[in-house]
Amino acid sequence: MRKFNSDDIAASTLPELFDLSGHVALVTGASRGIGLASAALLAEAGARVVLVARDEGRLALAAEKLTAIAGADRVHKYSCNAGSADQVDDTIGRVMADLGRIDILVNNAATNPYYGPMSGLDMPRAEKTAQVNMLGPILWIQQAWSAWMREHGGVVINVASIGPFIVEQGAGMYAATKAALIHLTRQFAAELGPGVRVNAVAPGLVKTELSRTLWEDREDSIASALPLGRLGAARDIAASVLFLSSAASAWMTGHTMVIDGGALATPPIGVIGPGGAAVSRAPGGVRQWTR
Repeated sequence: MRKFNSDDIAASTLPELFDLSGHVALVTGASRGIGLASAALLAEAGARVVLVARDEGRLALAAEKLTAIAGADRVHKYSCNAGSADQVDDTIGRVMADLGRIDILVNNAATNPYYGPMSGLDMPRAEKTAQVNMLGPILWIQQAWSAWMREHGGVVINVASIGPFIVEQGAGMYAATKAALIHLTRQFAAELGPGVRVNAVAPGLVKTELSRTLWEDREDSIASALPLGRLGAARDIAASVLFLSSAASAWMTGHTMVIDGGALATPPIGVIGPGGAAVSRAPGGVRQWTR
């Protein structure tokens, strides 16, 4: 992967800053939502994209969509459980055999099999959440580092959440694993630099299947409480993934970008607002006035 310094940035045109031609970008959880949108945008920027997902049917449909945009030679798919050490090892080996490099790794795969109070969380679902959301990214980074990035450099983007910055009823375990991922982002950034940059994005409430239970029946009320007046779209997050993958962020590592429509900028719980309204929390970290 090209390594950029301040002189490169000063001399680069805007298209050059975001040009990913010649790069290979591997995206986990890429069959839908933020993963698919990120892969599509990276492909638009010139990268060859590797789609990784567990569901073979959805993966095939996603690859078909991207092939229509980018061409068959720039879209590759591999079925894999993102939290399985054996499958991650096998997939990285196949990608290296087929494409010869991994310049960009987007750890997007996530799961949330339990929604409810922490006091009722059973260990099988707790372990599954931790395995996919926290341990999975460690496996992917380790394998990408050993296979390519140690010698050639690269970029890692972890998809976290604004969950670690708030307390939200029902999503405690999911938020805990994402808090760990944010710390792992800093840890890996310190350990893998200067050749590899590691950053994260923390989405607010985005309209995806994973978050459907949070927004499906109350989209309008949640959106109206946000400073930007709408829920997020997958491409909103994909745009930040593209930025972090590109030379435009060449002097940035160990950081987490919050992309939340202003959810964390809303008043804190307990503040009394106009007309004596108090602040309560809606799903997705959105704080809203209630009477």
